[in-house]
Amino acid sequence: MAKLKVLPQLQVLLGMDVTQRFSNRVENYIKYRPSYPAALIDHVIARATLKRGDNVADVGSGTGIFTALLLARGLRVYAVEPNREMREAAERLLANNENFISIDADAEHTTLPAASVEIVCAAQAFHWFDAAKTRVEFQRVLKPGGLVALIWNDRKSDASPFLTAYDELLRTRGTDYEQVNHRNIVGEKLHAFFGKDGYEETTFANAQHFDWDGLYGRAMSSSYVPAEGTEGYASFVAGLRDIFDAHAIDETVSFEYDTRLYMGALP
Repeated sequence: MAKLKVLPQLQVLLGMDVTQRFSNRVENYIKYRPSYPAALIDHVIARATLKRGDNVADVGSGTGIFTALLLARGLRVYAVEPNREMREAAERLLANNENFISIDADAEHTTLPAASVEIVCAAQAFHWFDAAKTRVEFQRVLKPGGLVALIWNDRKSDASPFLTAYDELLRTRGTDYEQVNHRNIVGEKLHAFFGKDGYEETTFANAQHFDWDGLYGRAMSSSYVPAEGTEGYASFVAGLRDIFDAHAIDETVSFEYDTRLYMGALP
């Protein structure tokens, strides 16, 4: 594994604190966050006409969930992540792949050379970025004709009584779920980011199935859920247990997702 020397991470839109939101949630993030459908990776590769060895920036790469999928297709991935704990987790998991390059930087200042990558991807991350500054940076690092792919696993909050109850629990006993929900970024904000040529939206089905321990770990991987030892934690866990007991079938509940891909150029 190659590791680049970079400047210290810089403040992003919501302040320095935003890059630290997941520092105490890394293990749950690795174990319980969803991956991404193979069909999505196929689509990205075909749409961007990527071939083995091409350079990809995975910005806000976290613990490397999306990075690993790109590496598996033979792509050279610059994994840009400002959170030390998440970045080091990705380094532990992916260090044996020579195409993995870990970078300590944020989306607004990636430290990548100009015109160095065929595509910039951000999976479950773009809503944390300063969109205006990030747009300028992505334009700088993309090769001519390069594309941007923004991806989210969008939990279907009304697909089942369990998911409706879970979403309500996040709203009533979470910390700042409404404020940081990635759904806030769609519409005008995405149109402003991609500019006059717009973007293509494609949706893929995805799902996870949990027993009680898995549901608890999945919830604790979210930064808007009270962490153990903090105010509201006991109340949240009690509510989580109640909805699990009320809705589990054969001791299992399911998260259903629309995995959404927004893809386009930055004129």
